[in-house]
Amino acid sequence: MIRRVGIIAKPRKQELAAIVPPLLAWLRALKLEVCYDCETAEAIGASDAVPREEIPARVDLIVVLGGDGTLLHTARLLGDRIIPVLPINLGGLGFLTSFPLSELYPALELALSGTPRTSERNLLQAEVVRRGQVIERHTALNDAVVNKAALARILDFDLHLDGDYACSYKADGIIFSTPTGSTAYSLSAGGPILYPVVEAFVITPICPHALTNRALVIPDTVKIELILHEGQEPAYLTIDGQVGLKLDHDDRVAVTKAKKKLQLIRPSERTYFQILRDKLKWGAR
Repeated sequence: MIRRVGIIAKPRKQELAAIVPPLLAWLRALKLEVCYDCETAEAIGASDAVPREEIPARVDLIVVLGGDGTLLHTARLLGDRIIPVLPINLGGLGFLTSFPLSELYPALELALSGTPRTSERNLLQAEVVRRGQVIERHTALNDAVVNKAALARILDFDLHLDGDYACSYKADGIIFSTPTGSTAYSLSAGGPILYPVVEAFVITPICPHALTNRALVIPDTVKIELILHEGQEPAYLTIDGQVGLKLDHDDRVAVTKAKKKLQLIRPSERTYFQILRDKLKWGAR
């Protein structure tokens, strides 16, 4: 049963001043406890904000007011907690935040009823291994990307799958994508679209210097390791386009399936393919 609701909002959204006060009144009229992040508090002139990273431990449902970037950030905040997330689109494309603002209250009623339509999304875990030690560990809903720095020089790296050498790449970088992220950066780089519940990863090279290098789909039970060649320019690991880490030339990047899943509330009357058609113009001529 949902008794406590958290609100995480996109920073500097002027709409919040009009959206949030009536939303708080509506939730509190139902005797629900509500907490919200600093961005929301600033927009409505409140002083009782809760740091974003503390909200998942306090609530049974999270309402995201923003775009896909806000949802990606929220997914990483959840840690090992399985909390349903209701995404309300205040951004641009809003591919993941598929509820428009006009459906805020019907969507909330559905979520609070205890019978919402949910989609469980796999996340990936990316680790940076330096001299045998894991120095960074992050989860991603969309993707983990290794790419070059500002200098326009190609990267050389080897790909290992479950400890076996798979191939070597000369490319601008490489994308390790979940099925959810297959419609993001990977798609722009020529990768395939995966249905969200497919148990797989997509490995997509970025501008590879070989005609035979194509996107690769593998089971998400496989452990992926990327090994950078020595003596090259610095590379960077980016998590969901929001967290960036500089890599040393002898670092390894290990990608595995995360133990947790994101429980994403979805519109009951819109299918995944309808969203593809509406948002990405999939199949349009």
